Amino acid sequence: MTPEEMVSRLLYRDGLMLVIDKPAGLAVHRGSPNSKDRGRESLEDHFGTLCFGLPRPPALAHRLDRDTSGCLVLGRHRKALAELGKLFRNGAIGKTYWAVVEGSPETDEGVIELPLGRLDDKIGWWMKHDPNGQPSVTKWKVMGRAALTPLTWLALEPLTGRTHQLRVHCAEMGWPILGDAIYGKAPRSGGPPLHLHAREIVVPLYKNRDPIKVTAPVPEHLREQLAQCGWNGEQATEAAE
Repeated sequence: MTPEEMVSRLLYRDGLMLVIDKPAGLAVHRGSPNSKDRGRESLEDHFGTLCFGLPRPPALAHRLDRDTSGCLVLGRHRKALAELGKLFRNGAIGKTYWAVVEGSPETDEGVIELPLGRLDDKIGWWMKHDPNGQPSVTKWKVMGRAALTPLTWLALEPLTGRTHQLRVHCAEMGWPILGDAIYGKAPRSGGPPLHLHAREIVVPLYKNRDPIKVTAPVPEHLREQLAQCGWNGEQATEAAE
């Protein structure tokens, strides 16, 4: 990724926070010594391009999976990171993801409440539904259904922030996210990319101002399947909002 490409992904900037449009397929940070991502390019490698006059690069305020695209929040300095971290921990930041799932929910909206735990301590961050695990809650709403294929476009709002929460919750409901090679039906290689996109984030960062609302454009790899489910493109979607 060139410096110009990195800067072109900037969606929001102020003195405390940046929001960038993370591309799918790129890890947000460098892997640990035993990680498969160790030594590979990461988004974090390019944060030096985003200093905008400050002495240090911004840092991650939260995480997105390697294969998830969309809104990613960075704090510009330590005080900002501390404040953003508190907002994320307290569930004060609104997050809406768009997903294309394989299957068709019987109703048009609902809430998934399934505790999650580690699948196996030896297999990285893979998760499973575990009645004794951490409480995990996701609101969901059908945005559209495909007429000719068993695909559904969902808006997902995680009310908790567990690893792989949306992916596990959708799979447990019987409609896994398209392209999910861990919890869904996609092959380990050669299948479609993960159809999960961090569409919008709402951050109440300043006490006397309205929350900051940032929307990420729909990436190319989601457009065909979203169109099958009734999405009419960015202009039509924004007009409806």
